[in-house]
Amino acid sequence: MIMVEGEVSGKKYREPFSKGVLARSLTRAEMDPNKAYTFASQIEAHLRKEGIKVISLDDLVGIVRARLKEENEEVAEKYGLWKRIRTCKEPLIILIGGASGVGTSSIAFEVANRLGIRNMTSTDIIREVMRKMVSKELLPTLFESSYTAYKSLRIPPSPELDEVIIGFRDHVDTVSVGVEAVIERALKEGVSIVIEGVHIVPGFINEELVSKHNVAMFVLTLQDEEVHKGRFYSRCRQLWARRPLKRYMNYFGAIRKTHKYFENQAQKYDIPVIENIDVTTTIDCIIETITKTYGREEDVRETKS
Repeated sequence: MIMVEGEVSGKKYREPFSKGVLARSLTRAEMDPNKAYTFASQIEAHLRKEGIKVISLDDLVGIVRARLKEENEEVAEKYGLWKRIRTCKEPLIILIGGASGVGTSSIAFEVANRLGIRNMTSTDIIREVMRKMVSKELLPTLFESSYTAYKSLRIPPSPELDEVIIGFRDHVDTVSVGVEAVIERALKEGVSIVIEGVHIVPGFINEELVSKHNVAMFVLTLQDEEVHKGRFYSRCRQLWARRPLKRYMNYFGAIRKTHKYFENQAQKYDIPVIENIDVTTTIDCIIETITKTYGREEDVRETKS
């Protein structure tokens, strides 16, 4: 039996080499599942041929990357990025925001799957929990959608201000309290998590949290309004969809106002803005950005220690 030797918190451990585990990691680098299992079998055969009984995790990764470069340079690069993030010692908190309909939930799911992050939540869920804790009379905008929150403003904004944005800001400001609590808990417990939704707005979450090297925020956009509308048609076509298309179309103008506000806030706070047309391109961009910041900081910490 071939054993793989790794290290966690300064303590070494050994576990049997698994073709299944290796194959799953390769699929996260976008290798076809069948090819991934065949490749993993070839790695196992190579180790047996060389008479290797025990191999360090780093050496195994080196062999895998070298073989991958011979077959597919792109997959090799993505596998390297994934491994670099996975071996970092601190939890990774990924925040993905954007106006309703731009695809934050789909991208969050794919990013979590690619990075092997088991925890994911939406700000809509956080909002629902908060709704159970306070009354509608106390926080009326909380009980509206992000783009209709202006309807529940207690004091109408002055004419020169946009009521949609004022309502949206009030709504986001309230839910951000719950978002911060989830982030703080994840950091305290050492748990990686992806949080997505319309309430992940640059400038609203505590700067001390967002500025941490292992907390990464992104904003998704769709410049073409017709493409944005098309996403709502696709969403409402699903059998499990509960919200009627008519509601989104009636408030599409308000949704686009929040979309513009996201862009302005991202620019103001230097948060990456990603045009979410192609899922694969968006995911690759997020992972590459995380690797350049999160992975680099971990390398610096390793050197200092």
